[in-house]
Amino acid sequence: MESTGDEHAAQTGRPVAVRSCRVDAASPRDLVSALECPRLVWADGSERIVAGGAAATITADGSERFSTVQREATALLANVSADAEPARPRLYGGFAFTDTHTDPGDDNPWAGYPGAEFVLPAVQVLETADETWLTTAATGPDSTQRAEARLRQYQETLVDLPTVEPSSPPGITERSYEPPREDWQQEIEEATARIRDGQLSKVVLAQALTATLAGPVDPADVLGRLAESYPDCFQFLFEPVGAGSFFGATPERLVSVEGPTFKTEALAGSIGRGETTEEDEWLASQLQESDKNTHEHEIVVETIHDQLEPFTSDITAGARQIRKLANVQHLQTPIQGTLDDEYHVLELVEALHPTPAVGGLPPEQALETIRETEVFDRGWYAAPIGWFDADGNGTFSVAIRSALARERKATLFAGAGIVADSDPDEEWDELQLKYRPILDELV
Repeated sequence: MESTGDEHAAQTGRPVAVRSCRVDAASPRDLVSALECPRLVWADGSERIVAGGAAATITADGSERFSTVQREATALLANVSADAEPARPRLYGGFAFTDTHTDPGDDNPWAGYPGAEFVLPAVQVLETADETWLTTAATGPDSTQRAEARLRQYQETLVDLPTVEPSSPPGITERSYEPPREDWQQEIEEATARIRDGQLSKVVLAQALTATLAGPVDPADVLGRLAESYPDCFQFLFEPVGAGSFFGATPERLVSVEGPTFKTEALAGSIGRGETTEEDEWLASQLQESDKNTHEHEIVVETIHDQLEPFTSDITAGARQIRKLANVQHLQTPIQGTLDDEYHVLELVEALHPTPAVGGLPPEQALETIRETEVFDRGWYAAPIGWFDADGNGTFSVAIRSALARERKATLFAGAGIVADSDPDEEWDELQLKYRPILDELV
């Protein structure tokens, strides 16, 4: 089978050929097994993409990583030859949470994950409720011939796609927290002291749970089970070459842009689910009436308005509502509007990240507190992941409810919004709720 490995970095003027055809739907698990790294899965309720190989890869580090990706992608996608609307090329990938993160290499769990990486897949299967499309891409002088040859090759591959039997959850033999509970409580007390002193109004502190597994984990299987339990979430999987698997099911949209229209949301404030309908509704009312959660949520709503003000004079927040997931309930406010100019989705992504739901306020003071407090590298956790196309349209979510797996280790991440009256024990319990979507699929 022809290699679909990393072939060309983005270069101005290189022709890019994209070819597509309709195919029959296939199991995402089977598709993932048939494709080479870098591999990815992206599903948002309206469509699911499974892709592998790289016709082009863009990487960037540092504070200019958003503009660097946009600039190089614009150059790459300026020379596209596509044969059908569904074949319009997209780049998929994500960013690190901080601008100081670079690929750490060696044995670090985040080895293989730079400050930003986006891939134009060599092979992509896009499935909607009505149809499934196979799309292939290639770059360079002979890109048209190679894209067409690749399309024929994978048409044949999909006809005889081997069935991969689902694996059982690997099981967990050991768990460790970073920081452990006692240190976590100390961190919360120090953070609330800073808030009461007026240094900041909110900070989101995260924790990592490292699980030693009894057997290997198959992220495609975990993702399939997450799709059943959390169908309304963004399900994602990224597997760069030689790196671990970053996957999850996040409920939080960062931003979507389609033409002049944008959508985003505030998602902050959490409580568990009840064992009965009556208990569940009681918990929801407790969440709505909680001064701490309401204050935390309103901070996020107001900040999103401020962050998007340079891009729009038309922004509307819907009614605050309860977002119910399988194991947790959140306060959610939908926000949408019309852009004043032709802005690229990455411009809005840069303006919004990090939202107060994953960073804090004021942003710089919150990030300084995170850097001084957290004892592990967030990597791509709580950062923007998603896709964009040649017109600057795209969708990005916030990579929460996520884990990074490599061999027989899985590191899960969760964070809690800390305000002046936060209680360390309650925040610890909130972390355990947020681990559950991934943890339940590993035990």
